[in-house]
Amino acid sequence: MASKVAVVTGANKGIGFAIVRGLCKRFEGHLPYLTARDEERGKKAVADLEKEGLNPKFHQLDVTDKKSLEVFRDYIKSNYGGIDILVNNAAIAFKNDAPEPAAVQAEQTLFVNYFTLVSTCDILFPILKNGARVINLSSALGHLSNIPSPALRDRLKDEKLTVEELSSLMQQYVDAVNQGTHAADWGNSSYNVSKVGVTALSNIQQRLLNDRDIKVNSVHPGYVATDMTTHKGPMSIDEGAIATVYLALDAPDSVRGKYVWFNKEIVDWTGEMPKEFC
Repeated sequence: MASKVAVVTGANKGIGFAIVRGLCKRFEGHLPYLTARDEERGKKAVADLEKEGLNPKFHQLDVTDKKSLEVFRDYIKSNYGGIDILVNNAAIAFKNDAPEPAAVQAEQTLFVNYFTLVSTCDILFPILKNGARVINLSSALGHLSNIPSPALRDRLKDEKLTVEELSSLMQQYVDAVNQGTHAADWGNSSYNVSKVGVTALSNIQQRLLNDRDIKVNSVHPGYVATDMTTHKGPMSIDEGAIATVYLALDAPDSVRGKYVWFNKEIVDWTGEMPKEFC
């Protein structure tokens, strides 16, 4: 049987690192790729996993750089024919006391967490193998209830919403922050908006990929102790990887276009926010 290829973006530390570890433990005989923007840090992460007796592969990948994505795509296509599992984990979050102006935080957060995800998928989706699985890392903060405006919530959950229309809405948020008019409709968190965008995008992608039997899901990994949370989360990175590894390897094929909680439960994205975050 030909080896399957799993790719995890932004994986040199935190939840991404733990996802690669979890895949290595379960994906014996196949090829989990740990990718990272910084080659030195990525290779060190691979070496750390090798010390545990695991065998991930490494390739440099800066998801914010179109050329880097194209180089990676061509490498995977020429060597393996395509991707079986794609975990879009790379993201950023500004700290609460970050000195950057709100407009800068909005632009950079939406660029990395949402717009870069769109471009990553545009470049890598054509080499997904039929039957592949895609997991987009969202958050509890990516639940639709985090958007105050009923009109915006209706737009975001519209089953006819296109990627282009969603991207326009995300840009409208960035523009509103620049104008100081965002709070009433969008709330005050660029991270929340970016992750709502990730969840909405995942729903659209599933509709577009149904004919190739590709499963796309978004996941809230839990409140995990990482650099992003200033290590305040009560969950370990390995606990934060559980739901993603489940979606990658174990979930039934019927789980597609879903918003999945850290405990593997499917959550209604348009309903009430679950009380249990982690």
